[in-house]
Amino acid sequence: MANALAADMPRVEDVIHNLDDLYRTSASTGHVELIAKTETQTRHLKMRVWSKGKDKSLIIIDEPAREAGTATLKVGNNLWNYLPKISRTIRIPPSMMLSSWMGTDFTNDDLVKDTSYERDFDTRIVGRSNDPTGWTGVMEVKPGVVGRWQKIEWVVNEEGTLPVVARYYDRKGRLARTMRFTEVKMMGGRKIPTRMLLETVDQPGHLTELRYLDMKFDVKLSDNLFSLSQLESQ
Repeated sequence: MANALAADMPRVEDVIHNLDDLYRTSASTGHVELIAKTETQTRHLKMRVWSKGKDKSLIIIDEPAREAGTATLKVGNNLWNYLPKISRTIRIPPSMMLSSWMGTDFTNDDLVKDTSYERDFDTRIVGRSNDPTGWTGVMEVKPGVVGRWQKIEWVVNEEGTLPVVARYYDRKGRLARTMRFTEVKMMGGRKIPTRMLLETVDQPGHLTELRYLDMKFDVKLSDNLFSLSQLESQ
């Protein structure tokens, strides 16, 4: 039985690679909407997104009108927010990467994907998951890595190619949030979950939803797109 289980189990290296590069290739672009619900209000954003490799990302809000033009740029270890109402660019320090992005339950890191599971975590697959169906993996942060998460528990699908659910534990080992990945579709020639649902433990009643409306992968993007001058002139 154990041998059969091991034979079916996906390679942990493949799982990490798939999770790291789920929404990015050499370069990608697309449209995304984010819906943040609380007990008292619902916030709805529509955005354009670009990424190149693992170190360049750009997000520009198009809707609602009052926030149109607000943008986030990541280049290497540097992160900036551009606020068009005051025509000001603010640099976000690395220590704020796991802070709220634009006041939502998603973090800066969630949106620009700075964390590398291969670089920052030691991962093992611990066995099958029955609910939901798939494989359970555990990521434990490597010694010396600064960040918010001590551990992430994943469930990936039977093939080990797509995430189903992720549970994030803080530095004290407490469950902090759960993210679910649903509505798998073909976009830009690859199969991805197009809907992510985020619930946080310390904010019951909050639900943040990220939907990929369309994505293109392995496109050609100029490095000039990921510049402060471009950020402030778009």
